[in-house]
Amino acid sequence: MAAAAGSAVLLMLTLVAAATSVSGQHDYSDALRKSILFFEGQRSGRLPPDQRLRWRRDSALNDGATAGVDLTGGYYDAGDNVKFGFPMAFTATLMSWGLIDFGRSFGAHKADARKAVRWATDYLMKATATPNTVYVQVGDAFRDHSCWERPEDMDTPRTIYKVDPAHPGSDVAAETAAALAAGSIVFRDADPAYSKSLLDRAIEVFEFADKYRGPYSSSLHAAVCPCYCDYSGYKDELLWGAAWLHKASRRREYREYIKRNEVVLGASEAINEFGWDNKHAGINVLISKEVLMGKDEYFQSFRVNADNFICTLLPGISNHPQIQYSPGGLLFKVGNSNMQHVTSLSFLLLAYSNYLSHASVRVPCGTSSASPVQLRRVAKRQVDYILGDNPLRMSYMVGYGARYPLRIHHRASSLPSVSAHPARIGCKAGASYYASASPNPNLLVGAVVGGPTNTSDAFPDARAVFQQSEPTTYINAPLLGLLAYFSAHPNLAQSDLAND
Repeated sequence: MAAAAGSAVLLMLTLVAAATSVSGQHDYSDALRKSILFFEGQRSGRLPPDQRLRWRRDSALNDGATAGVDLTGGYYDAGDNVKFGFPMAFTATLMSWGLIDFGRSFGAHKADARKAVRWATDYLMKATATPNTVYVQVGDAFRDHSCWERPEDMDTPRTIYKVDPAHPGSDVAAETAAALAAGSIVFRDADPAYSKSLLDRAIEVFEFADKYRGPYSSSLHAAVCPCYCDYSGYKDELLWGAAWLHKASRRREYREYIKRNEVVLGASEAINEFGWDNKHAGINVLISKEVLMGKDEYFQSFRVNADNFICTLLPGISNHPQIQYSPGGLLFKVGNSNMQHVTSLSFLLLAYSNYLSHASVRVPCGTSSASPVQLRRVAKRQVDYILGDNPLRMSYMVGYGARYPLRIHHRASSLPSVSAHPARIGCKAGASYYASASPNPNLLVGAVVGGPTNTSDAFPDARAVFQQSEPTTYINAPLLGLLAYFSAHPNLAQSDLAND
């Protein structure tokens, strides 16, 4: 029975992969280069001499000044000009995870990928320089969103928001600790002193997050909601932060914290979710590596959770109501900016497949099972869809392929550059550019947009439809590891599948 079910799953995966494939091989290395380049377009602060997207200029050079702190740098999260610490920290964590697991596959792009991580971690070090305080946002989201102006011109309030003992934010603080801990692993060999600074700060920030518990959505509700409310609560971030600190420090205290709080902090909850808000699936996959690599049977229950999660993603196995596949083969979850789910869940599939391969085991899914190669094929199918293997025959990465989105929801990309239009473009003066049907004048190379938001595989390429046309840093972040792996392993041969 299990063998027959496994054959059925294999057939389903093959059909999905072949449904909209195009001739020729994707240049995953080029896509990786461009995906990293996107982060240069999202930079805030004083740009370095080696900045490659030259149409961007310095911006937000006084961030933090009103509070007497330096909060320059970091990334704008998407198509606006606000710096949101919660998704920025998650972005850094996922970029780092990609480098940690697939670093060798980055090849010539590894140095640039590390620079992308450091642009975030340098900022997060500034945001956590005051003990028991994390500065979590720069900019008034509502005022910013009422304007359409370049970051170089913006004159909306650069209001500073922070969490502290009187206004706790365990979620954003623990995610920040995770980002710093993950970054410390990335720089362990390349810059040992910086690595140690990151880990030392991560330990301090996690202690603050755990000691002063509460969601930042309550402490700063008017500022962070609805943009980045933490709807899943802060407990998942505490486990997530502890997991990364355990991985980075190998201290027994974090191992014990994870096991002691596994049930209390809900490790098995909402296992089909993973993103800037909900870390449950990521926690289980990350910790399962300890089990599958033969290092720690102590965490066996996390592997069971991870197995259950992986099974919900597999076409032909999953009947999970929140996981669907479009006719063209795109993984789909209800909500906006679907590509954030596609890239983050595909990354977990790929990471877990590597852990399974090391242990020479399969994922048990009821009466069936799935091999590591099958997981990689599902992940690769999603990457290929993004790069153009879809019913519209268009890439959802700007600048990759012959056809890609031209009217993305992004202020800096859609307005004339400073070099093309030196005069200031005011808050409301940008409205005509927003409403224009013309392509964006500045190519935000490597940006992956939200993509189709229903199961029809449709995409309007309209600036106003931000749910589909806006890029975000946390769409691209997990994509780095995926593209690196497939650039080094472009072919998943049918013979491999036949032998599985």
